[in-house]
Amino acid sequence: MQSPLRRILVGTVFFVGTLIIAVTGYALLDCPFITATYMVIITVFGVGYGEVCPVETPTARMFTVFVIIAGYGSAAYTVGGFIQMVAEGEIKQVLEQRRKTKDIENLQQHTIVCGYGRIGQVLAHKLAETQQPFVVIDQDVGRLTSAEELGYRVCQGNATDEQVLEAAGIGRATCLATVLPDDAANVFITLTARGLNPKLTIVARGELPSTEKKLLLAGANHVVSPASISGMRMANLITHPNTIQFLDQGDDRNRLNELLAQIDVQVDELKIPLNSPLVGGTIADLEVRGKGTFIVVALRKRDGEFIIHPDHSVPLAPDDTVIVLGHHGD
Repeated sequence: MQSPLRRILVGTVFFVGTLIIAVTGYALLDCPFITATYMVIITVFGVGYGEVCPVETPTARMFTVFVIIAGYGSAAYTVGGFIQMVAEGEIKQVLEQRRKTKDIENLQQHTIVCGYGRIGQVLAHKLAETQQPFVVIDQDVGRLTSAEELGYRVCQGNATDEQVLEAAGIGRATCLATVLPDDAANVFITLTARGLNPKLTIVARGELPSTEKKLLLAGANHVVSPASISGMRMANLITHPNTIQFLDQGDDRNRLNELLAQIDVQVDELKIPLNSPLVGGTIADLEVRGKGTFIVVALRKRDGEFIIHPDHSVPLAPDDTVIVLGHHGD
């Protein structure tokens, strides 16, 4: 089957060629040019005002029949190309939508991300990096288009709607992250999702401190406050810059820092002052003095050099900073 564009092009060329041949033919039958053009128009377009050119001979009549058939045929062929183009576009759109729906229907143990704003985009990027299957729900067509361009599965609609959550496969999902900037919407989504899947792990975003309790009561397993995390991050950059630099050297260490906080373990830094008895000593001497309450995981020399997992024999100098790992309060 020819492509719609090719059909339109061929039909248009044939139609224009028919008009030119028809006007020339009537002119050869001793019909003035303007009259011949008028004759062709009322013949091809079926206006039917009568014959203004002499068509009394069998040749003239056969020519007129040719003009009618060729004109109608080429016009119908061109219009058919336009109809095919529209129909194929709609059919392709329907098939593409069906393919996306089928893809989501086949998902098992996936994550549903409600909201594709700044936090949702970061979350989706991390899930894609770790090859975790997920579906993004959002109402904004522009955001979903950008998500689809990255190869993400998307579901358009309001995440507070049960039907939208079901279309995203909430009954087969293992985790749902609701990261909308509206706390009330996050509470409602959490409540709805918990009712649809009691075994679901729900991670919810809460902007206000008072929202955390409501989200937990609604069924959230974890509540994350972006403002609180940002504030703590900025405070740590001021109070523990060397520790943050050590932990920021890779994504794995960022995740390690989050896990350590959950088990009441702290990464801290100790600066060696000029008059410290530890000056001239070694990493082993420091750990002995600590009586096993911490371990040294890194050393930042005063010249800025970072040594990860320093050997016990490494000497300590004034203005060195030792990164240690231990329990809170030790």
